[in-house]
Amino acid sequence: MGGQSGVVTRRRRKRRVKEPLTEELLEELLASPSPTKFVKKHHLANQTLSELLNAFLEEKGLARADVIRAAALNETFGYQIFMGQRNPSRNKVLQIAFAMRLNLRETNRILRAAGASDLYCKNRRDAIIIFCLDKGYRLQKTNEELYRFDEETIC
Repeated sequence: MGGQSGVVTRRRRKRRVKEPLTEELLEELLASPSPTKFVKKHHLANQTLSELLNAFLEEKGLARADVIRAAALNETFGYQIFMGQRNPSRNKVLQIAFAMRLNLRETNRILRAAGASDLYCKNRRDAIIIFCLDKGYRLQKTNEELYRFDEETIC
């Protein structure tokens, strides 16, 4: 096989979990003659937390077990979240976001899918979490920052 040592490597095609900008969607919606086509085209609010988390696992090439461990979740509870059998709290979703190394936009998507509020920079605790996400901090370092500011830790 052309100089290779018989090792077959498989490249995974990464599927991006891309979300259009709200402003772009709003323009398109307002230009639509009917909301029906728009809603069908964009599959609005159809993606569950479980579907979104599993799409991010695939996109980022992560193993579910590694994410659950890094998120400091009980193994059974973690698997139930990924299977869509349990509804996690906002903090549990944040634990998963840090374990998956999600950015702010991705984190807010999974928070919304879980029925929790987005991170809001005018909220002191959320502002610290946003800063930590942006700087690529791990969960433990983020908890240390929250503690340092006398804010509730994530876990």
